[in-house]
Amino acid sequence: MDQHLIELHLKRGRLLERIAAQRTMLARQMAPLRVALDTTDRAIAVVRDSARFVRQHPAGVAALVAVTVVLRPRVVWRWLQRGFFVWRSWRALRGRLPGWKQ
Repeated sequence: MDQHLIELHLKRGRLLERIAAQRTMLARQMAPLRVALDTTDRAIAVVRDSARFVRQHPAGVAALVAVTVVLRPRVVWRWLQRGFFVWRSWRALRGRLPGWKQ
């Protein structure tokens, strides 16, 4: 083979190795950003799902608002905290009980 072609192939090989190293480094540096973007994507999905639920169940949402007004927000907030605690406890236990895997 021509010496010039050999040099070009070697140079190409070194460039490809350098590109691979740069891609690896970039992926490592972008990991925190990926976590933040994933969190943002989940938050946007929750907002969209909530909006879809409100559009599909306007009477239920109106009833919930009426109950909140009648029972006072403080009482409703206390019950929401209790419900959240029970739900979180159930999820934690469900993962530890045999036969109740997610």
